[in-house]
Amino acid sequence: MDKILEAVVMSSYPNNVKQGLVRRVIEASKQPMDSEQCWSMLELSTKLYLTGDTKYKREIGKEVLEVYGHYHPEEFEEFFNVRFLLSLLQEGYGPLGKRSHYVLDYIQLGLQFVLESPSANSIFSLLRIEVLRKICERPSPKQCAKISKLLTQHPQCIPTGKHQLLFCQQLIRCIGHFQCVSEEEEQIMEFLEQVNKVSGLLQRIWRTQTSTILPSLKELFTIISSTEEQEVPSNALASVVQFVPLELMGGVIRNLTNDDSITDVQMMMAIGRMIDWVSWPLGKNIDKWIIALLKGLAAVKKFSILIEVTLSKIEKVFSKLLYPIVREGALSVLQYMLLSFQHSHEAFHLLLPHIPRLVASLKKEDSNSATSSLEQLAELIHCMFFRFSGFPDLYEPVLEAVKTLPIPNEDRIKHLLGQNAWTSQKNELACFYPRLASKSETGKIGLINLGNTCYMNSIIQSLFMASDFRHSVLNLTEGNSQPLMTKLQWLFAFLEHSQRPAISPESFLSASWPPWFTPGAQQDCSEYLKYLLDRLHEEEKTGKRIYQKLKESSLMSQAVEHHYLNKTLIEKMFGGKMMTKIRCLKCLNVSSREEAFTDLSLAFPPSDRNMHGSTPILPVEEIGPQFIEPPENAGQLAGSPWIRRKVPMAGDPATLPMLVETLGFQEPGNTANPLSGNDISVDTAKDPFLAFGEQACAPKDSRSVPDLINYFLSPERLTAENKYHCEKCASLQDAEKVAELTEGPHYLILTLLRFSFDPRTMKRKKILDNISIPVVLKLPILVAPEETEVCWCGKDSAATGSGFMSVLYDLCSVVVHSGISSESGHYYCYSRECTDTVPHKQPRDGMPKSASDKQLDFEIQWYLFNDTRVSFSSFESVSNVTSFFPKDTAYVLFYRQRPGRQSCLLHEALAEAGRLHGEPSLHKDLMEAISKDNILYLQEQEKEARNRAAYISSLPKSPLWWKDLDRDKDDDSSSGGCSPASGGGGSGSFHGLVF
Repeated sequence: MDKILEAVVMSSYPNNVKQGLVRRVIEASKQPMDSEQCWSMLELSTKLYLTGDTKYKREIGKEVLEVYGHYHPEEFEEFFNVRFLLSLLQEGYGPLGKRSHYVLDYIQLGLQFVLESPSANSIFSLLRIEVLRKICERPSPKQCAKISKLLTQHPQCIPTGKHQLLFCQQLIRCIGHFQCVSEEEEQIMEFLEQVNKVSGLLQRIWRTQTSTILPSLKELFTIISSTEEQEVPSNALASVVQFVPLELMGGVIRNLTNDDSITDVQMMMAIGRMIDWVSWPLGKNIDKWIIALLKGLAAVKKFSILIEVTLSKIEKVFSKLLYPIVREGALSVLQYMLLSFQHSHEAFHLLLPHIPRLVASLKKEDSNSATSSLEQLAELIHCMFFRFSGFPDLYEPVLEAVKTLPIPNEDRIKHLLGQNAWTSQKNELACFYPRLASKSETGKIGLINLGNTCYMNSIIQSLFMASDFRHSVLNLTEGNSQPLMTKLQWLFAFLEHSQRPAISPESFLSASWPPWFTPGAQQDCSEYLKYLLDRLHEEEKTGKRIYQKLKESSLMSQAVEHHYLNKTLIEKMFGGKMMTKIRCLKCLNVSSREEAFTDLSLAFPPSDRNMHGSTPILPVEEIGPQFIEPPENAGQLAGSPWIRRKVPMAGDPATLPMLVETLGFQEPGNTANPLSGNDISVDTAKDPFLAFGEQACAPKDSRSVPDLINYFLSPERLTAENKYHCEKCASLQDAEKVAELTEGPHYLILTLLRFSFDPRTMKRKKILDNISIPVVLKLPILVAPEETEVCWCGKDSAATGSGFMSVLYDLCSVVVHSGISSESGHYYCYSRECTDTVPHKQPRDGMPKSASDKQLDFEIQWYLFNDTRVSFSSFESVSNVTSFFPKDTAYVLFYRQRPGRQSCLLHEALAEAGRLHGEPSLHKDLMEAISKDNILYLQEQEKEARNRAAYISSLPKSPLWWKDLDRDKDDDSSSGGCSPASGGGGSGSFHGLVF
């Protein structure tokens, strides 16, 4: 009968004909027959099943085996013996070099017919040993899956005792070697199914023998933490972790993080590879284990590991949000990584270039998964905006991308940041603050935040960028008796000459700290600035003079020389004077008092005050670029269309105040020697400045800095409870109070009073109104007759009485406060280095500058200073910051006076000092300190590079994550429903996802 069956199977008859003949043979096999005939048929069917070159032959072999197992059990048991099975497992079946791949399938098929036989136990014992040996030989995923299928169907064959634990460990090692070599979707799905079968076997064993779980996990950790040069462990190991009971998580993580035998490099390798598991599409609870281990490392303060792993892996985790099949787990890991990485903006900033594209992709996907993920991602982004404010230029594209998505409230943001921080002790992370490998491309140096000291950093950078002040400080002589000014000189010198990307202002902070400030708490930068300038002024005023006198002009009179030499450096740079006059409305008597100031605090007009109605203030946008010619005398002032006339005061009939004006973007005009008495003019702005000027203008119903100054200078009625005690009337009377600027400072500091006390909440609230900031400001200064003579040096002076003169100021710094309270938030500043855009003297050939030269004079680069980070910026960013970020508002402004009649002496002195000395020359001790620190920094960099190289080399190598983000999702060539958007993976995209 075996010969007949073999002849039929090997014949060339059509399959339907052969099938009929085979059916007859199989039916005949169900009848009783001798043992020899049974063996012959069993050998033939075994041969067909194991070596058949077609599926048809193997099916016939399988069918015959099943018939003989059912109808000839004794002969089948005798044939299917231990010796035969041992030969199959150890030597294989078939010709040498072409051993059958179906031995395990054959054994599984035959086992069902010998389960009740006397030889069953012997077979089970044999298989327990042989499957362990097979697993130790690292079979392919396909063979490993067959073993798992065999053992799952016949658990009697699973190794027992110590062999069972060894089997689990070796099975995990076997999974660690799994690799999918195909990029075809069908093969990938088959590979995933094979992995699932193998890990399912582990789950079965763990359920029955829980004592094997922890040793198995230890073996898993050994594999993923190995630093030896070898093949990267397969991401298929993620399938193992999903079956570990979550109740064991706490103990496992504690044991790992407190095990002193595990080195930092091994731990970093392990967590890095675990994070790669977010790519595994079949894993459950993988994100929970990753987050638990990250939290465990934070609990034992392994911050260096957390930082390195986060920075190296966060972009890859982010890229997996493209794939719905792994999106939920990847988003959980991403959320924890970002919300816990609160000591530095580095991790979040790595994602900024990719966020707009991902958001667009998720919006296009239009699924429930995408919508939910978008909302969570937007919440995460706003948390990062809140935590790391002060980067408007970087955040603008991201904000534009998420502008239509819900914005979480501040309580929600604080809750998320509070519950995920690595530690509540900021000083524990002090040494891990952003490491900048080199100086900013701007060439400028940042300042390290020493714990909510951004208020000081922004003020120091603004003062440093005030070039005239900086040069004066750096030129101070050695051996002075002004300790605070000396520390400022050292700080400025390091900011000017250090090779470090950022320096610590710790020494200056301790010296300039206002005694009522609370350490570690956010403070008011304006309050700090006033205290600092007052301290510096008082030090010099009391005789501890270190300022090197400026070279006086030979044209100075003795009175003027005495006037300037008696001023401190702070007075020369920031000091101005203001006359306050009060007129009794009954007797018209006027009392006046002149006061010095270093800054003007500008209050916001009441909301019911019509800025463009009752007060004749010209809107910024209506002035625009124009010729500006300060009047030659007071008579000209009276006819100016910009003058807001007051009711004449008794004894002062000629006082006619001028409105503050803005000029938008303009080019500086050419001016003759300020001492000659010729007019100052500013040419009309040419392209492209005109376009920018229009952008800088605020809407008509918004407020501007000139509005606030005009409100500050406008008359105030003193009535009711605020009545004035008139000495002449000897009683309380209604009066009118007005302030007039009598001397404009070289650097004009304006503080916008955004914080007001709310009696209902008993807290200081912030006024978030957007204020338009002009790049050029025109300020009215009241000039007395004698001062007019001094400023015009006695030449062509036609003024015989007091009058107002227009003084031009260029914007040079804007300190921005981000937040809603003065006790919290963040400070950063925009600055540019303003110098004289109008020459003091005409060129020797008498020809004015060309238009291109004027552009170069005006086109001064803006910088954004945000603690350690310094970047290029623009006035457009300054103007638009509040539009994009409503909580980021201008708070303190620095303007520099353009050279003109009133400021001619100081400008001449500064210019002369600059010509004589060039760049400030530092004294020997300071230069040596900077030189030593630069050498030390280079040594630190070399050491850091070596250590970092060791760390990075230990990190697991993973596929190029950016291919996920760079893939063209609109490519119609990807077939089927397995595109990233649909949850599967096209031919190649799925492979890129999993592997």
